[in-house]
Amino acid sequence: MIDLHYWPTPNGWKISIMLEECGLPYRTLPVNIGKGEQFKPDFLAISPNNRMPAIVDHEPPGGGAPVPVFESGAILMYLAEKTGKFWSTDLRQRYEQMQWLMWQMGGLGPMSGQNGHFKNYAPEKVPYAIDRYGKEVNRLYGVLDGQLARTGAYVAGDAYSIADMASLPWIRSHVAYEIPLENNFPHLKRWHDTLMERPAVQRGLDLLKDLRKPMTDEQKKVLFNQTAESVRDSAKQAAQ
Repeated sequence: MIDLHYWPTPNGWKISIMLEECGLPYRTLPVNIGKGEQFKPDFLAISPNNRMPAIVDHEPPGGGAPVPVFESGAILMYLAEKTGKFWSTDLRQRYEQMQWLMWQMGGLGPMSGQNGHFKNYAPEKVPYAIDRYGKEVNRLYGVLDGQLARTGAYVAGDAYSIADMASLPWIRSHVAYEIPLENNFPHLKRWHDTLMERPAVQRGLDLLKDLRKPMTDEQKKVLFNQTAESVRDSAKQAAQ
């Protein structure tokens, strides 16, 4: 059994999709990031970066003590190695998949997150930030569209892999980013629409979907004003 510490966000969806695709038994443990549950001592012991998702595998390969894993990219790799699914055994193909997983982790995810923050959550609209991150996300969409034009099927070639699962939740947010796919990114649209038809993808995206609601001002303060000191204070409050 795997414990999934989760909230319905793009990074959370990566792991719920992977678990559904692999058919692994798991138990969902909600981490309400708007209420500061990511600062609870028990969660910080698993995810010291006070971010979800995180997992604890109670039946790791080879047996032994439960294995905790944090960071969504690392979790995808762990689950792929555990199951032997969606992760090529061929060296060249594996590193093609890994490159695009790292591309998502280092580029598409962070830049999309900043774009969404300044468009939808920032208390003051900052034109430079909106323009800066909007253009960068648009560029990254173009990079992925070009890659899919070359591969024809999936992000890293003919095989559906964790590279696809990593990027899809962020591309799914294209409406919120006001980036139409139809005319500018036809290969990206084809890929997006194809993956969205997968039953496991739908199940992963539906997990706790009723809990995804607009954030209050207080919840925004919890999420967007963290410093080392504030995290320590929040952790102390959560422990009381």
